[in-house]
Amino acid sequence: MTTSSTAGPRQSAKKAATKTASAGGSRKATATKTTAGTIAGRLRVKDDESPWSEEEIGEVREVLLEEIEQHRVELKLAEDELDDLLRASGDGSGDDQADAGAKTAEREHEISVAANARASLRQAEHALEQLDAGTYGICENCGNPIGKLRLQARPRATLCMTCQEKQDRH
Repeated sequence: MTTSSTAGPRQSAKKAATKTASAGGSRKATATKTTAGTIAGRLRVKDDESPWSEEEIGEVREVLLEEIEQHRVELKLAEDELDDLLRASGDGSGDDQADAGAKTAEREHEISVAANARASLRQAEHALEQLDAGTYGICENCGNPIGKLRLQARPRATLCMTCQEKQDRH
């Protein structure tokens, strides 16, 4: 299977995961409302921001849960594709150099996709753990608030903009 042909099933699986995650969304939001209310009061924000509301915490939680499900599906698909490619590589004795190179590139691509999905999954799970612990939104580098706007745009963020920019430069 080529990389372009895996995009279809991978995209379909992502859509299915999103539908599955969002189908149970209202139940999850109701079930976590009490927890979110107690968490909202403990989360730190920047001086110029309003405190987190129950609704905002619920929305962030839902996004994180959906991301976790999507990354699990993506990781499973990438690992399955990689397994198929590795099994197929054993019978490539008649391949010319171009075919061997293309297969190597495809394997490397799937390894990269799996690694990215695994890292994103870990980040989303970590953010959810922080949310439950009441430490969500605190920069892991400097200890200052990350900021609601940043977290609403990127719920998995663990660094404030200043620390993220410093890290990106190095």
